[in-house]
Amino acid sequence: MNVSFYIAKRYLFSKSSNTAINIITWIASVGVIAGALSLFVVLSAFAGLKEFSLSFTNKFDPDLKVLPASGKYFKVDSFQKAQLQKHKDIALYSEVIEERVLLSFKSKNTPAFIKGVDTTFPAISEIKNAVFLGQWLEEDAYQVVLGNDLSRKLSAGVRDYSGLLSLYVPKPGKGQILNVKDAFRAANATVVGIYSINEELDKKYVFTDIGFARNLLQLSENEVSALEVKVSPSADLFSVRNDLEAIFKQKVEVKDRIQLNDSLYKMLNTENLAVYLIFTLVIIIALFNVIGSIIMAVLEKQQNSKTLLNLGLTKTEIQRIFFFQGGLMSVAGGVVGLLLGVLVVLSQLYFEWIMITPSLAYPVKLEFINVLIVFLTISSLGFLASYISSQTVKRSLR
Repeated sequence: MNVSFYIAKRYLFSKSSNTAINIITWIASVGVIAGALSLFVVLSAFAGLKEFSLSFTNKFDPDLKVLPASGKYFKVDSFQKAQLQKHKDIALYSEVIEERVLLSFKSKNTPAFIKGVDTTFPAISEIKNAVFLGQWLEEDAYQVVLGNDLSRKLSAGVRDYSGLLSLYVPKPGKGQILNVKDAFRAANATVVGIYSINEELDKKYVFTDIGFARNLLQLSENEVSALEVKVSPSADLFSVRNDLEAIFKQKVEVKDRIQLNDSLYKMLNTENLAVYLIFTLVIIIALFNVIGSIIMAVLEKQQNSKTLLNLGLTKTEIQRIFFFQGGLMSVAGGVVGLLLGVLVVLSQLYFEWIMITPSLAYPVKLEFINVLIVFLTISSLGFLASYISSQTVKRSLR
């Protein structure tokens, strides 16, 4: 095998006397380099887009969220609160009330979700930093912070005292409703801030104090829709999840960020896989040039191969020469393509050549896993192409 590998290296770097074979070899090498380069750049771009997309939800979603196993609300007693506060891996937790409401401001109406939060919530979420106009909520006040999209739909500004924002929630119960007003509970509040995270959240949530939300929904002091939990950086999420389920005696379900955004993660992963498969197909097409190059080399070196056969090499060892030649061509092309791809990604990170908006560069991310994926893809497909083309050696030596 060492002899085959040595001769393969000599064949790879030696120039053929036939110009056509040299051209085919160069085309094959450039094709492998271009395939590795394009696949790596695209995977890095999708990694950047994934991180950019998830950065918005990471600002809003907690590490873990405790939800009722059934129904809309569950109760948290003083003993359970004490257990949560004493837990070594739970840094903070926040009580949350969520419910669908109808917002009304100066004859303009739109549906939304009210989210009543306590004073701990801004320390768990980055929502307070997302308030670009006005201020965050004061404790025990009839105030709300609107999403940017909700603010535009209602034409509601900050501290607009010409009219208060009205919130309507349906009353639970059965039977026929004779008066529409009897079907809803209502409360008025002042808009004190407007936040912006992303389009989906900006048109969904209106934040208010948890006491205001409980009064509107007529809930008791220990009833919540969810608990949002921030865990310690070194904590094991799986272990904390089991502890939370034990504290609430399996009457709740605990979700992490991935489970809270399951559809988004599935969409991003599916798109990433689809792009990988498409560009892998492009690489396979480019490797046909490698097959052609090796077959031409086999034909050109036919006399040399017969000489090597007479000197004592077996047909299998001669076949390995061309197998290694094609494999080395693929690996070398893949390494060069990866180096160029890394340079392209780094240049975008530091110099921001491509912009989405005047202030936002196209997001890319340099990840070792993408380097490994591209290298393994190029190498495995390259050696497969080399094996296929090296089979012609046995026929040429008959």
